[in-house]
Amino acid sequence: MKKPAGNTRQTAAPAKALAPKSPLPETTEGFPWPSSHEIKKESNPFTDRDWRMLAYAWSGMAVRLAIIFTLMFSVYQFLANQEQKRVEQTMSLVELWENKDYQQAQRALKDRLTALNAKYDNLLSANPSPTEEQVFRQRIGIEAMTAAGGDMPLADFSENFDRIVYFLNRLSFCVDGDLCSRKVTDAYFRDYAVSFWSYFAGYVDKQRKAGSPAFASAIETYVRNAPPADEVK
Repeated sequence: MKKPAGNTRQTAAPAKALAPKSPLPETTEGFPWPSSHEIKKESNPFTDRDWRMLAYAWSGMAVRLAIIFTLMFSVYQFLANQEQKRVEQTMSLVELWENKDYQQAQRALKDRLTALNAKYDNLLSANPSPTEEQVFRQRIGIEAMTAAGGDMPLADFSENFDRIVYFLNRLSFCVDGDLCSRKVTDAYFRDYAVSFWSYFAGYVDKQRKAGSPAFASAIETYVRNAPPADEVK
């Protein structure tokens, strides 16, 4: 039997035009719902009735306190050892200062300055001002470094003077480098260093202008860096 003639293909129905999609409404459905149960507070182990929890809490606290105490003690011990080393270094300088050569140098300076003070005593008023006394001492120090400054030959006196300058410079470097104890150093040497500088600051200034700009600069630093008033008391 023959199929009926004609186009047997079925024509597809025209697709319906898609209507534009409306924007989706904002919603929070993607987020988890908050629990309807109240959040349970953590219990305090120090108030727990279970003795095991109490023992755990207090043992943990004891361990923490022990660690803190150990660290603090270690720091204290370290600082104490450092200060002990500085004191030992200072005492080694004290021993050197009491050496025969330095004792001789101290006597040489003392004798020369004492003689010059007696020689020019009439030039200073009974109640001199600090400025007048400073000028008077510096003039004596300058004359002490001349051949007419005393009975000892100038070459011998200069050798003793240089020995004192070397020692006080070394002392200042030790304190400035935190290798010596400033408290112990001041107790032994500050008065002498201040007195030495009051006499020879003028001579030092002349030497610097003559071509030695760093001459005795460490001594000046030590003298000018006075300790706080509460430490002096």
